[in-house]
Amino acid sequence: METIKIRDEYIKLGQALKLAGLVESGVEAKFAVQDGKVQVNGAVEYQRGKKLIDGDVVSYEGHTFKVTV
Repeated sequence: METIKIRDEYIKLGQALKLAGLVESGVEAKFAVQDGKVQVNGAVEYQRGKKLIDGDVVSYEGHTFKVTV
């Protein structure tokens, strides 16, 4: 499992997908989330603006990463 390190208290889901290199743009992140292709901590997430905090695990198209501070 890969990790992405954040400097702030949280990062939004769309931004995290871009930071992890799983999507190219915010538009691509928006559609991936709206289509129910993204899971946060094992549950499908439909909010692109969902705040991810230290320890959250995100899965998308066979790739998984963990958010760390």
